[in-house]
Amino acid sequence: MLKILVTDDIAKTGVEVLESLPDAVVEVRTGLSESELLEAIEDADALVVRSQTTVTQEVIRAARQLKVIGRAGVGVDNIDLESATKRGVLVINAPDGNTIAAAEHTFAMMISLARHIPAANRDLLGGKWNRKRWVGVELRGKTLAILGMGRIGTEVAKRAKVFGMNVVGFDPFLTEERATSLGIVKATLDDAVAQADFITVHTPLTKETHHMIDSARLRTVKPGVRIVNCARGGIIDEMALCEALAQERVAGAAFDVFESEPLREDHPLRQFDNVILTPHLGASTVEAQENVAIQVAEQIVHVLKDEPFEHAVNLPSLSAKQKENLSPYLALAEKLGLFAAQLAQGAPSGIRVTYTGDASAPDGGYLTRTVLKGLLGFQYSDDINYVNALRFAEESGLRVQEVRETRGRVYTNEISLSIETENGSHHLSGTLYSESGPRIVELDGYPIDMPSEGVLLFTRHKDQPGMIGRIGTFLGDAQVNIAGMQVGRRESGGEAIMLLAVDRSVSTDVIQQIEQVDGISMVRAIEL
Repeated sequence: MLKILVTDDIAKTGVEVLESLPDAVVEVRTGLSESELLEAIEDADALVVRSQTTVTQEVIRAARQLKVIGRAGVGVDNIDLESATKRGVLVINAPDGNTIAAAEHTFAMMISLARHIPAANRDLLGGKWNRKRWVGVELRGKTLAILGMGRIGTEVAKRAKVFGMNVVGFDPFLTEERATSLGIVKATLDDAVAQADFITVHTPLTKETHHMIDSARLRTVKPGVRIVNCARGGIIDEMALCEALAQERVAGAAFDVFESEPLREDHPLRQFDNVILTPHLGASTVEAQENVAIQVAEQIVHVLKDEPFEHAVNLPSLSAKQKENLSPYLALAEKLGLFAAQLAQGAPSGIRVTYTGDASAPDGGYLTRTVLKGLLGFQYSDDINYVNALRFAEESGLRVQEVRETRGRVYTNEISLSIETENGSHHLSGTLYSESGPRIVELDGYPIDMPSEGVLLFTRHKDQPGMIGRIGTFLGDAQVNIAGMQVGRRESGGEAIMLLAVDRSVSTDVIQQIEQVDGISMVRAIEL
């Protein structure tokens, strides 16, 4: 008899899917204390949660026979993925179920903002009749900047086109071909922000997107712009936005998500009549709740029946032999993808992954999925997992090619990655040292030897005396300590590269200072 434990409220239709599994008992027990959860999970084969239950290392350790954890939604930050993976417990989510709900809520916020609907409603309920005060603007003919052209951003774009809006899209993986197919214009982040009448964000919250719209960018917006955030709190600097609202550079804002939730009572966003606030309702529709519940329930049933499944956010099930063969290369593959994401500039159009030696053993494309998870996950975070990485690459117009060779040119076992973007191409290779772990051993044709971990600084420059010292001076002045260095060149006085391992993140200001040095052609800060 299988036991499925449901500890958060999910739609009844999802529970019914779980109950359809023969020889399964479904226990719905919401509001459990930590001690009650530890007891209830002991004999459970599957656990279903939303955002209320926190699945900690202790919870996973207490589960003697747990096979799968299902999150009825997208984000899995309330689940200890590392502990689940170490215990061989699958974690699956429902990434598609609330796409339409989130897109429609975004559009509802945008229309309400344009026509002052909440404020006019409050006014009228207060006994007033102020037709002249609440004159709005039309969407038709306005420019909408969509920052993040994933599933939800794409759906927003479709609706905006129907309303006669001019849509510009920013996304690191948006190609000209895909933009044309969507009927939108591809733009850089700065250009999109500067020309927009409306701005809406649809990116995950990562180190790169945190405060993506900050005080500096808000000084570049078109006067009278309106800003919508139904994605993640923290993408827009709330304090900087309040300042821009107070100065009337921004005509209004609509937020469904916040840096700290629930929104505190004295938050300055509450003081503005031209700000619309909703309590994280983007996925709160009957249909969306049913969709995510059914989606995650169906996948749990597939897992428990040992059938093919989708939407795993950690390691899918592998045979013991596959695990033994692949495990040394998984970290290397993901690090190479993550490195490439930060090295390359512009939307990638193609990627070729070459495996040699033991790494070339047939694996059903698993290592390539891992490379793509690193590459795409840098920008899209939780939206990318081992199962959907290939599909996401295909939808983004990214051509993926695998090459398998029995022998490497230099190293017996090697993974090499070549990536093409609209701004050029890059090549990097990695291998495993028995005692040192994953290493980067080639970068754009230059041999190097550096651990694939930590914070790295890459430069391409003219091979001339004093270059290394000048870069080191900038880092020293910024209190950034150098832990290791690799240099490569083909000929004296020609082009050279340098890869530095440093003890902490390198600020944008320092990067810009290094870029101004005569003879420097490229600088990249890379965190693995």
